[in-house]
Amino acid sequence: MKDMLGREDALTAEDARGLLLGSAVFHLPQEIELEIGHSLGRILSRDIISPEDLPAFPRSTVDGFAVTSSDTFGATESMPAYLNVTHEILMGDEPSFDLRKGECAKIATGGMLPQGADAVVMFEYCQPAAEKIIEVLKPVAPGENVIQAGEDCKKGDVVLKKGHRIRPQDIGALAGLGIIKIRVYEKPKVAIISTGDEVVPPSSPLKTGQIRDINSYNLAGLIELNGGMAIKKGIFQDNYDVLKKIIEESLRQSDIIIISGGSSVGTKDITAKLINDIGKPGVLFHGVSIKPGKPMIGAIVNGKPVFGLPGHPAAVTVCFELFIAPVLKILTGEKQGLSRKVKRTIRARLSRNISSGSGRQEYIRVLLEERDGELWAIPILGKSGLITTLVKADGTIVIPLYKTGLTQGTEVEVELF
Repeated sequence: MKDMLGREDALTAEDARGLLLGSAVFHLPQEIELEIGHSLGRILSRDIISPEDLPAFPRSTVDGFAVTSSDTFGATESMPAYLNVTHEILMGDEPSFDLRKGECAKIATGGMLPQGADAVVMFEYCQPAAEKIIEVLKPVAPGENVIQAGEDCKKGDVVLKKGHRIRPQDIGALAGLGIIKIRVYEKPKVAIISTGDEVVPPSSPLKTGQIRDINSYNLAGLIELNGGMAIKKGIFQDNYDVLKKIIEESLRQSDIIIISGGSSVGTKDITAKLINDIGKPGVLFHGVSIKPGKPMIGAIVNGKPVFGLPGHPAAVTVCFELFIAPVLKILTGEKQGLSRKVKRTIRARLSRNISSGSGRQEYIRVLLEERDGELWAIPILGKSGLITTLVKADGTIVIPLYKTGLTQGTEVEVELF
């Protein structure tokens, strides 16, 4: 089988991706300072060190009475322990007294324990015996119903590591430590260049032979989801000089360049020639043994990744996930933990037979459907130029290279969108 440049044997997706990642020298983006309220999804450029103990004081986790635990040992409903209620600890107040043997203090959830107290008895296990005296019906162990000072984290602990993607709970922890500004990496800038004499903006009324620009909007969303900043450069005609100028401008202003359209072999498709003329080493591969997306171009130009994607929307999505997303992840500075590395997949049974052309790794869009408590993957068949096949789908399944198809009832792994 020949690839798009007439060479024998198009590269497999794995080989093409390896060639791409092995040919580039990736540089991390610059640092910027952000307020934590605007940091969701950003990548830390420095470790976060706790400036203090959290919490800063021992606090109750329940509503009840702060006690010396030894005063409750052996307490039962038939033989309760009797304690004198000497104080009430108000929220936000620091107790100005020490708790002595035989004494307790009323306390609310989150209240600060006084000196001498090491546990809290819940209200449910207490009852009044007389004015300012309670019966404790159940013993508590030292530390029971209490969060100790520094139990959450101690001063000097590494709370979050460099390369971590900020989550909502991380923002909460930072706020709890009084950290309101953090250093993060700038988002990698990804230029999207749409090509084609027939492509017009979504706002334009269509003339015969024209199509609206789908791909740049789809790509912008994929870029943002993967931690990048999408820069839509616009729609350009299949003109060598015009495209050369915009690609050179994008190389100066962006970290990655994506050219949508113009990757297949045709009289107007000049993407590969442009890339090779602009910088070195140029095109690394042109044609990959996948479907959809076989005409994919991968290149490095003056140290920056450049991609030429087929014009069909389904092919754009497949190529992005296989080639652009891995590069973007490196350029964000993210150090992925296992939860980020593991793909979102689910097992399901295939609802019908599917055939595939031998020699290509084929990506089939599927809809998930539950039948009698079992998940089924329903193939959404259609040409790769149909955007609605992506809209209707929940994910994709893969027919491996050189396999001629899958039979109905086969258990398949669905990679979710």
